Amino acid sequence: MTVEFQAWPKTARLFRDVVITEKIDGSNAALHITEDGQVFAQSRKRLITPEDDNFGFAGWAQKNATALAETLGVGTHFGEWWGSGINRGYGFTKGLDERFFSLFNTAKWASEPLYAFVPNLLTVPVLYEGVFSQGAIVEAIDTLANYGSYASPDFMRPEGICIFHTQSRKVYKYTPFDGDGHKGNS
Repeated sequence: MTVEFQAWPKTARLFRDVVITEKIDGSNAALHITEDGQVFAQSRKRLITPEDDNFGFAGWAQKNATALAETLGVGTHFGEWWGSGINRGYGFTKGLDERFFSLFNTAKWASEPLYAFVPNLLTVPVLYEGVFSQGAIVEAIDTLANYGSYASPDFMRPEGICIFHTQSRKVYKYTPFDGDGHKGNS
């Protein structure tokens, strides 16, 4: 029998930079953009097409494929598809025109006015950037509780926050407005 050495993974330091964003209650989605400019859509669990869609995301991606490829470039771009008729709805009621794709990679896209290039393309709202602290988490939650959603101003039922820990490269969610209950493996 042969035994192979297995190293313990490097332990990330907790007090490193984090990015706290609003957690939007929609449908997880991604766009795959190939070298030749093709755009493919997916939900959390599968590839989707306009004929086998998820709340119209693949149809929106197909309609805006050229602008998405030119704006985002080659790669896989993860985000949340949200708005009218999707989970909380955020006060939107007019269907496909009031659905949005908010990218998670705020380090790359937060300073870009993406909606100027592609209709309904945004980033998730950043609530805090800096060294990890429980105070920053409490302040972000208090801000949402007092002022409502930053993604949809005046909508007073936000879901919570996501905390991206830059050293561990992991995202953690905190949804106290829903009791931070267990939803299976999500």
